[in-house]
Amino acid sequence: MTTSFDAMGLAAPLQQALSALNITSPTPVQAQVVPLGMQGGDLMVSSQTGSGKTFGFLLPVMHHMMASASSPMESLNGPEVLVLCPTRELAQQVSQDAINLVKFFKGLRIATVVGGMPYGKQMAALRGARLVVGTPGRLLDLAQQGKLNFSMVSTLIVDEADRMLDLGFSEDLEALNEMCGNRKQTLMFSATFAKRIVGLAENIMNNPQRIEMAAQNEANTDIAQKLMWADNRGHKRKLLNHWLEQPDVNQAVVFTSTQIDAENLARDLMDEGMRACALHGAMPQVVRNRRLASVRKGDIKILVATDVAARGLDVPAISHVINYGMPMKAEDYVHRIGRTGRAGRAGVAVTLAEADDIIRVRAIERFINSRIPEEQVEGLEPRGNFSTAPRGGKGGGSGRGRPQGGGNRGRFEERKSFGENKSFEERKPFGERKSFGDNKPFGERKSFEDRKPFGERKSFDERKPFGERKSFGDNKPFGERKSFDERKPFGERKSFGDNKPFGERKSFDERKPFGERKSFDDRKPFGERKSFGENKPWNRDESRPSFPRSEERARPAFRAEGAPKREHASGARREQAARNAGERGGFARRRAS
Repeated sequence: MTTSFDAMGLAAPLQQALSALNITSPTPVQAQVVPLGMQGGDLMVSSQTGSGKTFGFLLPVMHHMMASASSPMESLNGPEVLVLCPTRELAQQVSQDAINLVKFFKGLRIATVVGGMPYGKQMAALRGARLVVGTPGRLLDLAQQGKLNFSMVSTLIVDEADRMLDLGFSEDLEALNEMCGNRKQTLMFSATFAKRIVGLAENIMNNPQRIEMAAQNEANTDIAQKLMWADNRGHKRKLLNHWLEQPDVNQAVVFTSTQIDAENLARDLMDEGMRACALHGAMPQVVRNRRLASVRKGDIKILVATDVAARGLDVPAISHVINYGMPMKAEDYVHRIGRTGRAGRAGVAVTLAEADDIIRVRAIERFINSRIPEEQVEGLEPRGNFSTAPRGGKGGGSGRGRPQGGGNRGRFEERKSFGENKSFEERKPFGERKSFGDNKPFGERKSFEDRKPFGERKSFDERKPFGERKSFGDNKPFGERKSFDERKPFGERKSFGDNKPFGERKSFDERKPFGERKSFDDRKPFGERKSFGENKPWNRDESRPSFPRSEERARPAFRAEGAPKREHASGARREQAARNAGERGGFARRRAS
C-alpha cells in the first residue's frame, strides 16, 4: 500500500494543490484506489463516509487528463470524464474539490450541470469543459436535446450509487450508460453497497475489482455517538437547546424528518437569537447554494436540514450532528453522522428519541452491530424507563406495524417452562368443569338417554283430528264454519261500497246494441264545420291586459296627486338636443348657409 502522494507518481500540479490544501498523506481508501485507478480498469469501492473517497476517484482521472493535454478544439466535442451524483449539493461539492485540484494547472475546465439552474449559464460553462459533474436528470435532458455529447467520454464515475437507486435514477443510469458506450473505465463509489448495487454494477461494468475498506454498516470510529431519551416533544426541545448551548459546538447540523419540521425548528432557533437556517429539497437551487455558502463561510452556526444534506456536505468546522428526527432508513443514520468527524477529525453525534422511535433506534443498532451509548442530562432525566426497551427481533427502520416486545407481556425467561405446566391427566375431568356463565356444570345436565324414548311419545293417530282443533286466535274451529254450499249466491251479495249489487246491474243484453249508436256518418261532415277563417280575429288588447306606454307609465308613488306628469326622459332629451342644435347652429343650419 502506498503511503505518500509522491510515491504514487501524481502530476506536479496535483501535488502542489494537495500541499495547498494541507493534505500531506493519503487516507486508506486513497492509498488503495488511486494507484489502481491510474492503472485502468473498472473499480467498485465501498468505504466509510468522510474517508476521502472523492479525492480517491478525482486524483487518477485528473492525472490522466493533465498527462494527455488536448487541444481546445478537441475539448469542444464533449467531456472526457463524467461524474454522476445523486443530489445537487453533492455535485457542487465534488465540482468544488475538482476546481481546488486544478488550481495550478491551466487548460482543464470543469463544469457543473444540475437541475434548478438556468440553461444558458450551464451551456456557457460546458463549452470546452473536459470534466463534467452533474445529476442524471439534467444531464440526460441536455443530451436528448442534442446540446451535450457523451461520445468522447473515456471515464464514467458513479458516486453514491445506492442513493441513485433510492431516488429512482435507475432508468437514467441505463440511458447514460448507453450514451457513454465508448468509455474505457468505470468507477463506482459509495459508502454502502447492497445487493441491488452489485446487480447494477454487473450491468454497466466489465469485470470490476471490488475494494471494500469497511463494512456498509460500520460507522466512523472518530465519532462519539450518544442516545438520549425524551418523554415528549417539549422535553426533546430542551435537550436540543442544552446541546446547542455547549461551548465546544463550533457548527452543528440538526436533522429533521420532514421539511415542515426543518422550517419551524429553524424559525424557532432564530427567534431565540441563534444563527440558524433551514435546508431542504423544496427550496430553489439558488437559495440552497446561498445557504450552503453561508455555512461554509461560518456565517451560519446551526443548519437545520432534512436528509438532502446527509450526503455531499463537507464542512470541516461541523463538530456536532444532532438527530432531532429519526431517519427513515437505518443506513441513512451512517450518512447523517458522517457529516462530522471527517478526514480524521473528531465529532459528536447525538440522537434524541421518544418512545415512538424505539423500533427505529433498535433497527439502527442492529444495522451498525453495536449499541448506541445512552446518556442523560442532569435535571433533564426522562421519567419513562427506556433502558428496558426490547432489542431483539427482525426489522427495518420503517417503524410500521405493531411494536415488537411491547406491552405488559412477560419475557420468555420469566414465563413457566413447558414442563412445569399441568399435564392433561392432572386436570379435572371435562364433566366436573363448570360451563360458561352461571349454567349448571356440564355433567349435571340431562343427557339424551334420560329423555323419553321415541316410542313413548304420542303418535299422530292419538292427536285430535284436524277439524276439532281451534284455528289461530279466537276464530271458530275449522269444522263449524259454513261450507260453500250454505253461503248466499254471488248475485245476492252487495257489491263493494254503495254500488248496487252486481245482480241489479244491467246486463250486456239490455244495453243498446252497437248498431243503434250514432255512427261516424251521422256526425256533421268536416266541410260544414267552422273553418279557422270564420273564427273571431285575435285582438291583442282583449287577449291580454294593456300596459301603458313608456311615456304614460305611472311614476313612483311619492309623486304628489294632481302634479303634472313629466315627459319621458328620452323624449325630453331629444327635445333639449334639438333646441341646443338650433341655438348653436347645428349641422342642418350650417349646410343651408
